[in-house]
Amino acid sequence: MKLMYSIHQYDVLMFSRLNNSSIHASLVRFCRLLSWSGDGILYIVLAGCLYWQQGTANLLLQAMLLGFALERSVYFVLKNAFKRNRPQQAILNFRSVITPSDQFSFPSGHTSAAFLVATLVSYFFPGLAIALYAWAVLLGFSRIVLGVHFPTDTLMGVVLGVGSAVFSLNNIL
Repeated sequence: MKLMYSIHQYDVLMFSRLNNSSIHASLVRFCRLLSWSGDGILYIVLAGCLYWQQGTANLLLQAMLLGFALERSVYFVLKNAFKRNRPQQAILNFRSVITPSDQFSFPSGHTSAAFLVATLVSYFFPGLAIALYAWAVLLGFSRIVLGVHFPTDTLMGVVLGVGSAVFSLNNIL
């Protein structure tokens, strides 16, 4: 239990340093756009384009469907098992920039979905890997800047997203 408390204290420290830094205000507009890009509509558009291109025979589409089924399931179990308060509830006198879509913080669903998509698309289109992973990292960072996640929430999102993608690829190919 002492380890969990120490991790939480370090998490709050890192979160507070970023959100109290002089650069924070200038990052907010860019981070809102990044965060919006992970809200889900772009994933639906991508899946629709893949279906339109080759139907259900498309391996990337199959991997995305399986990956999201696994990632969303594990995400909901972890959210409801840990029930970690978001920064606005955990830090006195702190207000997040945006209103989160649900009550709990751990793990970051935006980050896990972004890393799932980045990993899967990069597998099939390796030339896009740097851009996709840069986008996924920045999306996770944006969730901290906007005040809805602690750093470890986004780190777990990375693990969940990449892990779901690898599982999906291993079962589709």
